[in-house]
Amino acid sequence: MLKPKLPTGSLAIRFDEDENIWLGMQFQGGVAKFDKKSEKFQTWSLPSELNGDHVQINQVSPEHHKVDGKVWLQDAGTYTVLRLDEKSGKYEVFEPFKIPRPNIYDVISDAQNNVYFTVFGRGDIGHIDAKTGKMTTYPTPTPASAPRRGMIDSQGRLWFGENSANRIGMFDTRTERFKEWLAPNAESWPYDVTADKNGEAWSGDEFSDRVLRLNPETGEIVEYLLPRFTNVRRVFVDNSTKPVTFWVGNNHSASIIKLEPLD
Repeated sequence: MLKPKLPTGSLAIRFDEDENIWLGMQFQGGVAKFDKKSEKFQTWSLPSELNGDHVQINQVSPEHHKVDGKVWLQDAGTYTVLRLDEKSGKYEVFEPFKIPRPNIYDVISDAQNNVYFTVFGRGDIGHIDAKTGKMTTYPTPTPASAPRRGMIDSQGRLWFGENSANRIGMFDTRTERFKEWLAPNAESWPYDVTADKNGEAWSGDEFSDRVLRLNPETGEIVEYLLPRFTNVRRVFVDNSTKPVTFWVGNNHSASIIKLEPLD
């Protein structure tokens, strides 16, 4: 059985259209790709003028890189958004804010490989047009909501956790309108949100160890209390099962939690 060795300091992992694995090399200043066919890693290091001890490449978004051969990422050290040209290895830097900058936390590409980013250090959703480079920010309805992690569903809706506002957030990229749903328990601190094939959204409470299942049509939120302290962060849904299956890693122990709803 192949056990590929991850580059030192690797952090977030996401898959591209061919199910290849991409990851940010947090403490090495670069991006890595694991090709499933060749079973080899390829890495792209930042040039010296962009690298340094303060640089932290955390998040990478390769889901639509076939559109133009480019991959979006963010630097948690400089709070900037970067774009890698896979063939040339060249990086572009986008600076949505002036110094002192708020924390740009996640990058999520859409079907045209434009990118949306969450501004955890404030309360905004940002957008960069892939063709023009135009940068736009949209403030969430709840101020200082601290958007954290998220994803874009098949309808072009950006789902994300409003960590400080205790809400699940959704930004419709077509109408440019927000919706928010308050978590049932105070100080739950939703961290990440993912939508399933049925149109429901799943999140997790960072501090109350509950999984949230939202029906956007009715606004109903079903809670599942987990059996142990978990500190829910990134959340995942397996749409191949019926009903769908929810997965999350436990940040307080070496375990993975699987949740199978009864309906």
